[in-house]
Amino acid sequence: AGMAVQVMVLPSPRCLFDDPVQIRVVGLLPQQAVTLRASLVDESGELFQAHAHYRAGSSGELDLSRSPALGGSYSGVEPMGLLWSLQSKAPYKRLAKRNVLTPFCVDLEVYEGHGDMSHLLGKCTNERWFLGEGVKRISVREGHLKATLFLPPGPGPFPGLIDLYGSGGGLVEYRASLLASRGFVTLALAYMAFEDLPAMPEILELGYFEEAVNFLRKQQQVKDTGIGILGLSKGADLALSMATFLPGIKAAVSISGSGFNSFIPLRGDGFTLPAHPYDLGRMKTSDESDLVDFSDVLHDHRDPATWDCRIPVERSLAKFLFLSGLDDRNWKSDLYCQDAVQRLQQHGREVEFCSYSGAGHLLEPPYLPLCQASIHKVLGMFVYWGGQWREHAKAQEDAWRRIQAFFWQHL
Repeated sequence: AGMAVQVMVLPSPRCLFDDPVQIRVVGLLPQQAVTLRASLVDESGELFQAHAHYRAGSSGELDLSRSPALGGSYSGVEPMGLLWSLQSKAPYKRLAKRNVLTPFCVDLEVYEGHGDMSHLLGKCTNERWFLGEGVKRISVREGHLKATLFLPPGPGPFPGLIDLYGSGGGLVEYRASLLASRGFVTLALAYMAFEDLPAMPEILELGYFEEAVNFLRKQQQVKDTGIGILGLSKGADLALSMATFLPGIKAAVSISGSGFNSFIPLRGDGFTLPAHPYDLGRMKTSDESDLVDFSDVLHDHRDPATWDCRIPVERSLAKFLFLSGLDDRNWKSDLYCQDAVQRLQQHGREVEFCSYSGAGHLLEPPYLPLCQASIHKVLGMFVYWGGQWREHAKAQEDAWRRIQAFFWQHL
């Protein structure tokens, strides 16, 4: 037998979750058929796995950035395929990081042949972290705020961001912690379904979000040139409202959002933005899967009767970036995004937008695998999010680059 089979993760087996890595196998026989498998156990004990068939090169080496997969969870040259194609045995599970102080450990194993995985040849572990070296995590319970502040190492000053997730609620930290690891002071903000915040508030107060802006602006490490906001889904329309109604916001990113106020009225100083009218009777539940399709519940956004719910983004001085997936099965985000972009353009505002074919609703940081459907924590139903594996993975990589470039440019 030749040298022992080694699986290597380069440049280092320890990295940030959004770092691409090079996966190599050495010590195989020339042209040997092998199966690579990735396994990850999430914090609730759910096992996510992916596998792909490969054939070693003439020198008994395999390099996933060059060697094509011949089948399995994906095929073709996909350097990060083993990560983005991770899937749980139980259906409708979403891989999300709850505790950002610990890494996700991905076990990479190489097995003999393309059949049963009975003969293990070699393995290693890739530790993927959500908190970069020296990034501080600070829990914030000041005034009404329920948030977590992430500070990059060093005196700064750094651009400041507020990060909002959707109507599933909770305090979601993993995107904020990654952004802080990339050099932004980031405040992850909860606004519903967390601690004593109601699961479905009757109304949201703009004052709460203003408190978050003021809190972030007074942090010593934050640049005083204005702050950025990014939001996903319900968080996206809140980001647009903040950029429109609150001073000091320079840049806003809407991911799978809309240019009108959705589901919960927003009360500002002397005005209330009503929720866009909807009818849950128009939910469609698929017979074979019990999945709920929400995409038709809203009244037509082009009907002037709904226009008092529109966020007057054209009044804002902020710069905007809109991102949406064309295979979003939860929300007609591309249509709603086009509507907001058009209004901004008609008023001579600069706006960037990007829609991704084959991408679903949950555009997340890169290498988090596609979740086509999962339980909506507030509604308690299984909701269809949409997306095609490979296209969604590519969209997440591109969107992440764009978001960071956009904030660096405008903050």
